[in-house]
Parts: sequence; structure tokens; C-alpha cells
Amino acid sequence: MTSLARPRWLGLAAVLALVVAILVSTEYRSASAPSAAEAQRFDPARYGADTYRSKVVPAVQKGATPLPELFAALAADKEAAGRKYGHRQGTGPWSFAVTGEGVAGPTTGSLMQVTGTGLPAQTRVQIQVGPAINGTALRDAAGFITFGQFLNQVEFADAATALNNEMRATLLADLKPADLAGQKITFTGAFSFVTPSVVTITPIEIGKAP
Repeated sequence: MTSLARPRWLGLAAVLALVVAILVSTEYRSASAPSAAEAQRFDPARYGADTYRSKVVPAVQKGATPLPELFAALAADKEAAGRKYGHRQGTGPWSFAVTGEGVAGPTTGSLMQVTGTGLPAQTRVQIQVGPAINGTALRDAAGFITFGQFLNQVEFADAATALNNEMRATLLADLKPADLAGQKITFTGAFSFVTPSVVTITPIEIGKAP
């Protein structure tokens, strides 16, 4: 082989080696295989199933403040009470984990009225019993879920809805509010403080008082 031909063959060999390396390292995907972005897409239902019972319920139980104690603190200084007992997202309303007891009343729409809770007479207490469960109280009162854990505001909102849906499926599926009417009950849950005249609780526990 001449000295001029040798560099040409060496160059061709290098190109072939590079092509083989590319072919070996290339991952082939079928047309039906999900993309990497799709594989990592936020799944609200899975988030609710993975987070509600194992993390949110224990957090709300641990942080629950008796309603009369909380409202006395709110009446004295709302911001101080929020810092001591609650959690908030940015400049949103304070959300609180609470526990209490009272007498179950009638259910209108998705809200069961509760009286005799130890709150001022002008404060209406109601518990969300479905089918519609609204708000972000469970997400926000838990204290460990923040906006920074999600890609965007849509996922953050979907997380709150997923927790509400999981609560409805596990706690409210067999609950018959009409059967509780007139009975003394206990409850634990979360609410976002918007006005002292209405407390709307998203529950994690509802039971008959002993």
C-alpha cells in the first residue's frame, strides 16, 4: 500500500467506527412508546392516591387545633394565630387543620351544617360531605405541600383537586349525612379562613361522639 493511500484508509476506518458506535448507542422506540416528557407528566390521580392517606391525613391529625381555641386566637390577632396554627401559600388566606365536635344538622347541597361547636353564635360551621368538594384547604393546611414542588399553577391546582377526590373516595363513599342528623359528632379536617362568619371544613374524619 502506498504512503498516500494509507491515510485515506485510516480516515475511512475512523468514520466506520464512529457509525458503529452511534448505531450501538442509539435507543430505538416504537411509535406507540411515550416520550420522556409524557412519562414524567404529572398524574393527579396517582398523586392523590400516594399522598392523601400516607401524608396528608397524618399531617392534619397532628396539626389539628380545637376550633374554639383557634377562633379565640383569631379574634385576638389573626396574623399571629395564622403564624402559630396555620399555613398559607404566598399571600393567600391562612389554612388551618382543626378538630371539633357538635350536633349534625341538615345537609344542603354538599354541606352539612353543624351546631354546638363552641364558636360564636354568628359563626356558621359546615362540613363538605359531597358530592362536590371544593377548595384547597387539605393541600394548604397539610403544611408540607408547596408551589415549588410542581411544574406550574395548573399542576398545583390539580394536586388540591386530587386530594379532595381521594378524600371523597375513601371517607365519604359510605357516609350517609342524613343518618347523622340530630346526633353529636366529632370531626377533624381543614379549612381556609376567609371570614369569621363561615367555617367550611373539608374533613378527613367524621364520627359519632361517644
